[in-house]
Order: sequence, then structure tokens, then C-alpha cells
Amino acid sequence: MTRLALLSLAAALGAAAVPLLAQPPADANRDAFYCDERKLGSWFYCNSEEAKRKAREQARPASPAIPATERMAQITAKLDELKARAILEPTSENIVSYIRFQREQLDRASTFADVWGRSIWQNPDLDYTLERPVSTLAKQTWAEDRKAQREGSMAALTERYGVFYFYSSSCSACRTFSPVMRALSDTYGLEVLAVSMDGGPNEAFPNYVVDSGQYQRMGLQGGAVPALVLFDTQTRKPIPIGYGVMAADDVMQRIFYLTQIEPGSDY
Repeated sequence: MTRLALLSLAAALGAAAVPLLAQPPADANRDAFYCDERKLGSWFYCNSEEAKRKAREQARPASPAIPATERMAQITAKLDELKARAILEPTSENIVSYIRFQREQLDRASTFADVWGRSIWQNPDLDYTLERPVSTLAKQTWAEDRKAQREGSMAALTERYGVFYFYSSSCSACRTFSPVMRALSDTYGLEVLAVSMDGGPNEAFPNYVVDSGQYQRMGLQGGAVPALVLFDTQTRKPIPIGYGVMAADDVMQRIFYLTQIEPGSDY
């Protein structure tokens, strides 16, 4: 027996010794010895139809995804079209088509709202109601806490801030508002300087002064009275509080917001 025949016989015996389950699936067009044993899978006769199909699928370019905004626009356009068709051609088929599609969008909106709520519950940093409650009990608790915080800060505020109170002796609104400002001054030790715009007296503030340009320097315009301006003794800057008759709680609330709350943080 020649050397080549011996080698072929040894290879055949070695292949037969491998268990049947270890062999890859046979293919009608494959040569098990060349394609599996010798790992010649790159040759044309070793490529099965399944491998060729997978290769073709991988080589096929993926279709571009449609942007979400474009999909939303398509849904809106279709809904408008179905609605218009149902109105202009009110057949049972057209109306049913519109109702069905509209219901699909309502279901989608309901799912969105539901998942939105669940997400808020599970992410406290996104739950605005923890900062500004909306339920009756929580709102009451929040309001009581805020009132206590506001009143507790008034003593510290009076050490730094004073109030310019502009009025006119002929102003009926000023006569109503002056006792309110007097009570706030007495209760919290808030220094209030009454400034007469027409030179007339004020029963609640007998130590008034006559306006000599303070109204304009405080940043006020139009001569409207009564008017309040908070003055910061540290920065020497005026902070207009407002015009017209206000309740004591409203004045305190405005002073608290203007001095203690960052804009936008309480809404």
C-alpha cells in the first residue's frame, strides 16, 4: 500500500472515530471531510444555503427608523383625514373608521398618562406635589408650615429691611391701608417711614415726611398711592412691594417672597 493510501485510510479511520453527534449537520452540497474536518468553510462548496441566506440578510441595508415627531405628524394627519371624511361623507364605514382610529389614539394617550403618573410616583425628584402639595390635607399642612416660617423670619428681616410707605392725605384707600401698616410695624418691629405725596398728615404715622423725590428714587412711577417699597439697608437698594390696599398677610407674604424665596422655586 502506498504512503498516500495509508494517509487517506488513517484520515478516514480518524473521522469515523468521532461520535456522530459531534458532527455538524450534513448538507447535500457539502463535503464533510473538506468542509467540517479540515475547516475549509470559506470555499464555495462549503457554504450551505442557510449560511448564504444569513449572509444575504446581514448584507442587506437596514431601513432607516422613522423619527417619532414624523410618526406623530402622520397620526395627526390621518386622524384629521378620517374625521373630515366622516363629516363630508358620513357613511357608516367612514364613521366607524374614524371612531376606531380615534379610540386607538385615546388608548395611547391613556397609557401615556398612566405611565407618566407611575413614573412620578417612583421618582420623587420629579414629583412637584412634594414641593407644592395639591391635596386638601397636604395643602393645609404646607400653608401652616409656610406661615410659621414666614412669621419666624420677620424678626430677622426687620434688622435689615425697612419700608417706605407712600400715601396722600386725600386718598381714601390710604386711610384704609394706613392702620394695616401701623399694626404690622407694631407687631413685628418693622420700621415704616410714611411719606406724604401731598404734604398732608397721617393719623397712623404722625412722624411722616413730605416727598422730596423719594418716590422717584425708589423706582416708583405714575404717582399711584398707597405704595410700598422695601429698602435693603445692606445693599442700599429699594425693592418695590406693590400698590393699593393689601391685607397684612399679603404684605408679609410679599416681603417674605422678595427676601427669602428664589424666583421660580415656589411654583
